[in-house]
This record gives sequence, C-alpha cells and structure tokens, in this order.
Amino acid sequence: MPKRFRLTRRFPCAMTEDGYRRLKRFATEAGLDEGEALSFLFENFESVTNQENLTARLRLFNSELDARKR
Repeated sequence: MPKRFRLTRRFPCAMTEDGYRRLKRFATEAGLDEGEALSFLFENFESVTNQENLTARLRLFNSELDARKR
C-alpha cells in the first residue's frame, strides 16, 4: 500500500529568484506544485544528487554567498 501524501509542515523560507524559477520549472515539468516538488526532492535527496557535484556546488555557493547578499 503506498504511503499517503500529506503536507504536514509549512515553513517560511527565502529563495533566490534563480532558485525559485528553477523550482517552478521543475515542478511544472514533473506535473507537481512547488510544495510537492520540494517534498519529492528532499524525500529522495540521496538518489537525485551526485555527492561529488553537490560538495563542489555547495562550496562554490558558500564562497559567493556574502557577495550575493549585498
């Protein structure tokens, strides 16, 4: 029997415009709304990310973060 899909948590979050546009595009392509798309990504995080790429991208993002906040 499949797990019941319930959105039980809501949280305020801030996203960059680029991140939000990419989320909306992914959700549209997958036939989901934004909340469902985020749930899918985080429930399946290990299988949808490449650990080496994730580490490198995270390092790059963190190095640019202060400059992007200005």
